[in-house]
Amino acid sequence: MSQNAIKITMPDQSVRTYDAGITGTEIANDISKSLAKASIAIKLDGELCDLSLPIEKDAAIEIVKRVDEDALEMIRHDAAHVMAEAVQNLFPGTQVTIGPSIENGFYYDFARNQPFSTDDLEAIEKEMRKIVEKGAAFEREVWDRDEAIAYFKEKGENYKAELIEDLPETEQIKIYRQGEWLDLCRGPHMPTTKHVGTAFKLLKVAGAYWRGNSDNAMLTRIYGTAWRDDKELKAYLHQLEEAEKRDHRKLGNEMDLYHFQAEAQGSVFWHPKGFTIYNQLEGYIRRRLNDAGYQEIKTPQLIDNKLWEKSGHWGKYRENMFVVPDEVPNTEEEGPIVSDKAFEKLMALKPMNCPAHVQVFNQGIRSYRDLPLRLAEFGCCHRNEAHGALHGLMRVRQFTQDDAHIFCREDQITDEAVAFCDLLKKVYSDLGFDDVAVALSLRPDMRVGSDELWDKAEDGLRQALIKTGLEFREDPGEGAFYGPKIDYQIRDAIGRTWQCGTLQLDFNLPERLDASYIGEDGNKHRPVMLHRAILGSLERFIGVMIESYAGKLPLWLAPVQCVIATITGKADDYAREVHEQLRAAGIRAELDIRNEKINYKVREHSVKKVPVLFVLGAREAEEKTVAIRRLGSKDQSVEPIQQAIENLIAEAKAPF
Repeated sequence: MSQNAIKITMPDQSVRTYDAGITGTEIANDISKSLAKASIAIKLDGELCDLSLPIEKDAAIEIVKRVDEDALEMIRHDAAHVMAEAVQNLFPGTQVTIGPSIENGFYYDFARNQPFSTDDLEAIEKEMRKIVEKGAAFEREVWDRDEAIAYFKEKGENYKAELIEDLPETEQIKIYRQGEWLDLCRGPHMPTTKHVGTAFKLLKVAGAYWRGNSDNAMLTRIYGTAWRDDKELKAYLHQLEEAEKRDHRKLGNEMDLYHFQAEAQGSVFWHPKGFTIYNQLEGYIRRRLNDAGYQEIKTPQLIDNKLWEKSGHWGKYRENMFVVPDEVPNTEEEGPIVSDKAFEKLMALKPMNCPAHVQVFNQGIRSYRDLPLRLAEFGCCHRNEAHGALHGLMRVRQFTQDDAHIFCREDQITDEAVAFCDLLKKVYSDLGFDDVAVALSLRPDMRVGSDELWDKAEDGLRQALIKTGLEFREDPGEGAFYGPKIDYQIRDAIGRTWQCGTLQLDFNLPERLDASYIGEDGNKHRPVMLHRAILGSLERFIGVMIESYAGKLPLWLAPVQCVIATITGKADDYAREVHEQLRAAGIRAELDIRNEKINYKVREHSVKKVPVLFVLGAREAEEKTVAIRRLGSKDQSVEPIQQAIENLIAEAKAPF
């Protein structure tokens, strides 16, 4: 062994000694030939790297195989490169720009005089399969900066040249070849194009501005998905089909729940049926909060920018806020002044409720005996989301949160966090979501407060999670600018995950807004502030529920719980009696005595996702019974009217 020996720590903590400069491929071969054949990359001190990368110092190493979870990102990244080569093979003169892997797939943005269409995808896929079959090696090269710029400019790849020009002077210019084709890329990549496999599919075409700036040129973005095998691909494509059927925008229209229009982009026009769902959900959460010791408050929509400056939001969140100038009289002429300089102060529509809740806490003198103080608000918030990011109920500009803030002492943090986790689990279970993933999001680069405070805040939430027994992962850099947070993701009926609940621990805002309480020692102390929400945005959560349930909401949430539909006009009077009895019992019922065939009525109400139909004919009218049909079932049962109503009342009862 040479003097330049290095120590390589394996996943089982065993240590192997090699000469400096050894590659992952050589280490895999040293362990076993079968491992070398299965390997596609290495993780070097936790970072994915090429198998061919020389290792020059002591490191912990993990051999990554194609069957591993870490392989998915590399498969998708490499598939993007293969797609870019295929496009340039088929459509000479097309410029490639940026092509990353993304969740569940990849995309590449292309510059071309004639934009691509979905009609081009089949040919591109076919060419991709040829490239994969050739199995060209991915080869990493480091180029001189000026030479790289000149090379891409000479090829007419001006976007690539611009990317290189904008890189820091100290950054290496890495190029990856696959046969005769090459691209600017940081890597890493698998050994060959053959490792991409054939479990990929191109999905759609969209427009995208260069670097996301609407002042720049419009490019064509091609999206694709790639997986480790055909079984995974088939499952994902099935999920996409299901998601399309369950799209809350489509179902919202069919069920007559709400609409959007250009005059109020990103804001919901709730229809009576949709607002019934909204009110039922809000009422349920309100009961849960009342039972858990929360006090409900209401705070203003428009707040002076001076408060946002104190809280730190003006500096960190200003671009996402809707700012409203406060008009002042013109000293020279009558009427309002319209120039920017005329406004002595600015107001902002609140994007969140927390600074306003501190103002409520600050009224009067608080004692340690008052803590914990749990203040809840169904607070309407406004955020200036980009037009292109708006997506039905899932991404809006105006929304309402089931928001609350807990003001407590440091010694109460763990108990309050544990109580919140228990409350959240109950709510999600009641709403049909039992699969919940938990992440502890740690300090971001842009933040307020000292490292000492952040250490204390992060450890407080970590200890609370440990005490609850919940499994969780840690996400460095994903915390809010004012404190760490616990994020809760629910999994829906078709396997998708949704970020909804959150618990954020904040030492900073009480300090910035001068919140205090009198301690047992008679001195002033700062409270700790826990920001928390369970549903998050009510609008978004309703969208998630509509899609997860495919519109077939639980009976207590259904906007119309029962329709009384007649077969013949002879049953109309009886149908009216049944309708009145149901409404008197608190059931949301509608009457359908139109002169239409019963099969037509059943189909129509099925599309509207009405859970229960009482079908009435001459026999039912005579015997005082109802024929009951359930949504999604062809079976029918007959019950006496009083028994049917009693059963429906019991079934329609909210979970709390």
